[in-house]
Amino acid sequence: MKAVRTSSRSASTLAMLAGILAAGLVLGVAELIGAFFSTRSAPLIALGSTFIDFTPAWLKDFAIDTFGTNDKLALFVGMAVTIIILAAILGYLAWRRWILGVAGVLFMGAVMVAAVVSRAGASVSDAIPSVIGTLAGLAALRLMIRKLHSAQPQTETTTNDDDGAFNAGGSRPVGASTNARTSVSRRGFFAAAGVTAVVAAATAAGGAVVSGIRNTVNVARERLSFPAPASPAMPVPAGVDVDVDGVEPWLTPNPEFYRIDTALQVPTIDVDTWELRVHGMVEEEIRINFQDLLDSELIERHITLTCVSNPVGGELIGNAKWLGYPIRELLARARPTEDADMVLSTSTDGFSASTPLPILQDERDAILAVAMNDEPLPLEHGYPVRMVVPGLYGYVSATKWVIDLEVTRFADATAYWTDRGWAEKGPIKTQSRIEVPRPFGNVAAGTFRVGGTAWAQNRGIDTVEVQIDDGPWEEATLAAEYTVDTWRQWTHEVQLEPGSHRIRSRAYDPDGVQTEERADTVPDGASGWHTVQFSAE
Repeated sequence: MKAVRTSSRSASTLAMLAGILAAGLVLGVAELIGAFFSTRSAPLIALGSTFIDFTPAWLKDFAIDTFGTNDKLALFVGMAVTIIILAAILGYLAWRRWILGVAGVLFMGAVMVAAVVSRAGASVSDAIPSVIGTLAGLAALRLMIRKLHSAQPQTETTTNDDDGAFNAGGSRPVGASTNARTSVSRRGFFAAAGVTAVVAAATAAGGAVVSGIRNTVNVARERLSFPAPASPAMPVPAGVDVDVDGVEPWLTPNPEFYRIDTALQVPTIDVDTWELRVHGMVEEEIRINFQDLLDSELIERHITLTCVSNPVGGELIGNAKWLGYPIRELLARARPTEDADMVLSTSTDGFSASTPLPILQDERDAILAVAMNDEPLPLEHGYPVRMVVPGLYGYVSATKWVIDLEVTRFADATAYWTDRGWAEKGPIKTQSRIEVPRPFGNVAAGTFRVGGTAWAQNRGIDTVEVQIDDGPWEEATLAAEYTVDTWRQWTHEVQLEPGSHRIRSRAYDPDGVQTEERADTVPDGASGWHTVQFSAE
């Protein structure tokens, strides 16, 4: 009986392996076939997007605070672990009773289909890859489970029901011929498992196809050229950067610019097919294509963007030079009605943002950007067109891959994040960040230069003050100001005795000093004075 129990445990392990391989086949076939459908048919992306949609705000904030810009990678790792565990359980259930395995696989297939068809812009046909993948996985699981049953040592009174359940009876062995058949069946199981594993690698093939499409778009992007702006950016004066090692550069390179969005798969959009629709509460609906934008009078501006999820002292902020078309000019052509007060912008991936209409119509340089730091927008930052609006957090303004502007009212429509508990309007709060010294770092005692950055987009920074330990607040030296729409660096020289120290900073805009009151990022951005603990030796 001990040998039978050992064999049963081994079979359980192999059944769980069969479930994992079958799940890999489901996703592999679905991803491969999905490469020939729209990007919305990818089941993994759809499942991830659905998970994000139903994730509470506190968990999203935890993910961003913990993983930063690696939050999407963390999500995929978590999804992979979850899928492996569920697939192993389904494999075991299928071995014990086949009908349970069937029900489990079909249920998971239905979840995939529901996730796919619920994505913005998806059609019923986008569910075809998931359906085919589910059927392929079910067939492979059936084959492996049958081989596994056949590979089990049999006794004269042991039977195998049609549905795959075991009914154990006596323990007298049938004979050597049965053992031979068992050995052959076990080899058959491993052969079936091997074939399933190989076919499951179609995920890589499907990914390669998608990658090829992405590369095609990237090649087209790199070949783009833009006309000279009708209104070029002002020259950057000397002195916008402070000479303190460790302070972030005034102009953020594209690869280092923070990325926070809801797109698990970066959209790949052909500029020849891109179109923006302006509609809703307007006297004239407008449709423009990419060439229309290039033929318009483009402006070039340096603008600092900030994410609402940026904690006090955080790094979800960057400054870049943008080239684009003023949104106020486009709205002027559409002529919004007097009772409209909001523009709902929508991305090709379904994200939406609600921006106050007056802000898009005033003299600030809100633009439909096509270039970033003298090159076409990177795919991850909204290629071919995104919104850039000074003075507002990105969740209510910085829609990437934008394809739709609906002029409407806050009373009549809501956006992606406002549906999830964030504030309706998101003006950027005045903040100052200490970048040197680093938290819990060690510096040389004596004369030391601290440094950092402050921002109050669309208002400007007038003063920054620094406090060491419990000493008096001292005014820092500000770097040159470019415009009120860009951040401003600062530095200050202090005298440090050996030991542990604390430094705090606060900024002033034209309305006064930033608030000391600590607030979380939800619902409208963090606030409070940045504090850093460090040591001098």
